[in-house]
Amino acid sequence: QLQLVESGGGLVQPGGSLRLSCAASGFTLDYYAIGWVRQAPGKEREGVSCISGRGGSTNYANSVKGRFTISRDNTKNTVYLQMNSLNPEDTAVYYCAPNTRDSYCSPDLSDYKYWGQGTQVTVSS
Repeated sequence: QLQLVESGGGLVQPGGSLRLSCAASGFTLDYYAIGWVRQAPGKEREGVSCISGRGGSTNYANSVKGRFTISRDNTKNTVYLQMNSLNPEDTAVYYCAPNTRDSYCSPDLSDYKYWGQGTQVTVSS
């Protein structure tokens, strides 16, 4: 059964850091581009970052560029999102999913399937 599990969220003060993990089971991540999105209460889902299959390229939303870093460890079948300099606007539930259409990142969130249950990130003093 194909499944993704996000973890690593929590409560952090502004300026703090968290590292999110996206672990896959039931399939091998390395071929797929993996995207991270987030959804804050009352807001639409927003693309945050993506890493292509084999990790050749990465994309970031302008709102997180320079603060977040996406990476993958194919030996652990896991993708990570390192989040630094967090601010309250980063508060959201974060989800990951593979692009099931291609090994390259897609700006169309409908290309990503099998979203995990999400992990809550709360940035507050």
